Amino acid sequence: MKTVEDLDVFKLSHSLALEIFELTKSFPGGEKFGLVSQMRRAAYSIPMNLMEGGHRLTRREYRQFVGIAKGSAGEMKYQLLLVKDLQYIVEDKYSELLPQYERVSQMLTKSAKSLE
Repeated sequence: MKTVEDLDVFKLSHSLALEIFELTKSFPGGEKFGLVSQMRRAAYSIPMNLMEGGHRLTRREYRQFVGIAKGSAGEMKYQLLLVKDLQYIVEDKYSELLPQYERVSQMLTKSAKSLE
């Protein structure tokens, strides 16, 4: 049986969390407690909830945490749109990150279905 750390969705979401931490370093100082904090929390919420859910006792509990992770992936999709429109990131970076979060969301949907 695979551990959570072995799952592709965990690996991708962890990698994206690291990327979001790096990306938000260049945001305006006034966003430190706003978008920077919010984006970082949403980014690490995905692998964190997968890890927590994977350590629960039942599949039902695990599925609930997968659902929370999926919500965080949706949150990140909007936050990326917002920071693009605020011109905190360039269009190319948005076009690179958005499909990756869409992929994470799809993977989480499949994970949730497999836990039904």
